[in-house]
Amino acid sequence: MLFKVEMQVNIPASLPQAQADEIKAREKAYSQQLQRDGKWLHIWRVVGQYANVSIFDVADNQELHDLLTALPLYPYMTMSVQPLCQHPSSIHSAK
Repeated sequence: MLFKVEMQVNIPASLPQAQADEIKAREKAYSQQLQRDGKWLHIWRVVGQYANVSIFDVADNQELHDLLTALPLYPYMTMSVQPLCQHPSSIHSAK
């Protein structure tokens, strides 16, 4: 199943910089592993924001939920999730 996920990151200014840097490093490693595993197909930065738009390919809603809630930055995010399906006019495969 394909999902579009919009993520907005809001790290509180009160979080010590060293702790924020450590969380960001874990986030990067985790997200890159999900990309290598074929679960996180695309990630785009939203210009001028600490936000992204991503496409995930997972088995079901529960798998997506589990992947997203395991993100190290999850406690500092707001998300919007939308399921996707093939458009009948597309000349490309769903992936």
